Amino acid sequence: MTRGPWHVAVLMGGWSAERPVSLSSGEGVAKALESRGHKVTRIDMDRNVAARLAETKVDVIFNALHGVPGEDGTVQGMMDLMGLTYTHSGLATSVIAIDKQLTKQALVPHGIPMPGGHIVASESLFTADPLPRPYVLKPVNEGSSVGVAIVTAEGNYGNPIGRDSVGPWQDFPELLAEPYIRGRELTTAVLGDEALLVTELRPKSGFYDFDAKYTDGMTEHVCPADIPAEISEACKALALRAHQLLGCKGASRSDFRWDDEQGVEGLFLLEVNTQPGMTPLSLVPEQAAKLGIDYATLVETIVEEALTRAGGTGHG
Repeated sequence: MTRGPWHVAVLMGGWSAERPVSLSSGEGVAKALESRGHKVTRIDMDRNVAARLAETKVDVIFNALHGVPGEDGTVQGMMDLMGLTYTHSGLATSVIAIDKQLTKQALVPHGIPMPGGHIVASESLFTADPLPRPYVLKPVNEGSSVGVAIVTAEGNYGNPIGRDSVGPWQDFPELLAEPYIRGRELTTAVLGDEALLVTELRPKSGFYDFDAKYTDGMTEHVCPADIPAEISEACKALALRAHQLLGCKGASRSDFRWDDEQGVEGLFLLEVNTQPGMTPLSLVPEQAAKLGIDYATLVETIVEEALTRAGGTGHG
């Protein structure tokens, strides 16, 4: 497969909570492709996206959407029906990976360590705690730490949680309750069949939530992470294994919690992101850069993988 020039539609925006991040990712991708001489059509996804993709006649679509419906299989299914070539993971992988409970069902039987927990009705939280405190509540199928709450004994949500306390229980009828894992936040990118590096995320306040992820200066990225070699190797091995078990394509990113008092036994995979961010602050471009892969080459590599998988050069 030669590196173009290709006509690429960059699909971004949409209406999820992660719209601003997607627009930033998409614009970065579009500019990178243009800098390498490719033709780019930017598409801010709306309800007429199928018609717009059909009339654009491109070689490949770079899926820069984050959250629902761009990351949950909906858009992937539409593009499959239309016979379009696109980057990143396909329908089945996307459906499973965005659902944290389905991800556990797919990975834990294969020896991937993940936190326990179960789905609870948000209404039940106003009566009693579903787990001993501290524990974590999170939406089953949102990314970027949208709607995550850490419930501690001395927290300000009340005991039991107050109906009027601000939290994800006000926005989601069901939540995933998991034991809180103390320790450190680690993440590993996978590109194709290779795990890249391990980054430690050190939020300057609170925890690594949506604002900390996407606001410059709010989180320190330590890349490569200052951790024992066995933990680094374990993160990379688990990230690659999860990528392969789920059938991820292109780039993915696996997020971990590591209880550094427990050694490798304290390492737990939290989730696998099939549409990792491509913003200037994002972790996949940062890890690639540390390995000598510049941003534009990273983008081209992801596009090339999609075209190779499709067995040709798309429509163009």
